[in-house]
Amino acid sequence: MVDVTIHSLKALAVFKTLFEAGSASQAARMLGMTQSGVSRSLAQLEENLGLCLFHREKNRLIATPEAGELYDEVLRLMGNIEELRHSVLALKEFGVSRLRIAAVPGLSFGFVPRLVASLLREQPRLSVSLDMMASHEVQTAVESSHADIGFVTLPVAAHAIRIDPWFETEAVCLLPTSHSLARLPSIDVGDLRDQHLVVSNQPSVRANPLLELVAHHGVPIAAKTEANIGTIVSLVANGVGITVMNRITAEDQLPSGCRVAVRPFTPAMGFSFGLAYRDNWRQGRALTFIREQGRRLSRDYCQSDQPH
Repeated sequence: MVDVTIHSLKALAVFKTLFEAGSASQAARMLGMTQSGVSRSLAQLEENLGLCLFHREKNRLIATPEAGELYDEVLRLMGNIEELRHSVLALKEFGVSRLRIAAVPGLSFGFVPRLVASLLREQPRLSVSLDMMASHEVQTAVESSHADIGFVTLPVAAHAIRIDPWFETEAVCLLPTSHSLARLPSIDVGDLRDQHLVVSNQPSVRANPLLELVAHHGVPIAAKTEANIGTIVSLVANGVGITVMNRITAEDQLPSGCRVAVRPFTPAMGFSFGLAYRDNWRQGRALTFIREQGRRLSRDYCQSDQPH
């Protein structure tokens, strides 16, 4: 059996330099060792591994095919060690080395990426994974420990994890700039009479706040187009119809110069978002940073909101 110890790791580092340098004398100069020390380290490594790594021809060392294979493995090992070093530094500085985030689609097109960017500016050694999924799937991911922190749409009923209210934002109305209603300073639910609506895919009318609202006010619509939330703004820009969505998702999807007008909408429709996490994350520095930075970022959206 091959014994892997701190001494064999040092010997592998010597082997790597020797393989790259091509001679014991050059490797010794690069490592600040004696040539005999390099040769002794190589001999011990070969004995430990039970492999011949170099053929000795006069004053030359010729690498064997086994040495080439071992060199590739050593490169991977050194990369893992370097990654481990960064992880330890991140743990010391931020309390976590890897953060797995799950977020609802409404926050995933710009808000959460901006939040991640802020997080990495604060802690560049942190590794982050981000998954976009429905709110109930976010909850399940956090409960099962597949995600560390989740961004959900409220209200949510959960017993196994913590759900903290985070921030709220109001809905805005999006419509093609060529639409006759675009001349209005604001849009009321009554203005949607006989209009074609673009709404997100939902299992039922009751699950869609816009369709539920027009039904509650007895406002008949011409028809509707159901689509993934990531395509709704594009559908509006192409003249398909009118939509109402939360301000953050709308701002994140509106490219500069797009053919979409944004107007305030009445009656007010609020959207609430929360943070989902397990109890052991309650005092985590990463969670504290995300909570505070997210609230600050949500205020920036409101302050920068201008009619298009």
